[in-house]
Amino acid sequence: MNRHSALLLAAGGSTRLGRPKQLLTVNGVPLVRHIAELLLATGPERLVVVTGGAATETGQALAGLDSVLVQNDDWKTGMASSLQCGYQALGTDPGLLLIAGTDQPCLTCEHLNTLVRQGNNHTDVVTAYGEEGRGIPVLLSPATQLRLADLRGDTGLRQIWKNGATTPAFLHAPELGFDIDTPEQLDAAIRAGWIDRD
Repeated sequence: MNRHSALLLAAGGSTRLGRPKQLLTVNGVPLVRHIAELLLATGPERLVVVTGGAATETGQALAGLDSVLVQNDDWKTGMASSLQCGYQALGTDPGLLLIAGTDQPCLTCEHLNTLVRQGNNHTDVVTAYGEEGRGIPVLLSPATQLRLADLRGDTGLRQIWKNGATTPAFLHAPELGFDIDTPEQLDAAIRAGWIDRD
């Protein structure tokens, strides 16, 4: 098995939702802590959590976990700055890089472990939600990680593979296409039992 590190993107301001999605709870546990614990269960050498909006509350939610918190002062510019901030905080030679966010209530440790296992074939692994949709969680090879510096704004990781220079493997997980960005999506997650009712 190759070494891997983990990066949790928890800097968003949740403007469409109207409240910090990081602090929604799953069985009484803040969502950001729940996902951090899933990442830690994969056995990374280190876990970096990038904060931005609601940074103080997010830090409190992660108290006691074996993680490094990094504040992204440019978080309002989009995901690219958080990816770059977190990657720099990992230091040199992080091995394979497992990246997740804080708005997928259906994410499980098995999803993440599958990404890591596939990454041991020395390929990038991207989660596929359907015919067109794809996104995090992902696992990046060391070579692809170098391209994080080229990202700008809120395009996220899609830009890395857009020109076809590299072809990632795909983890088919349509259930991860559900995320929580709007009040309507939050209501649906509560009705499904994925998120606690206030």
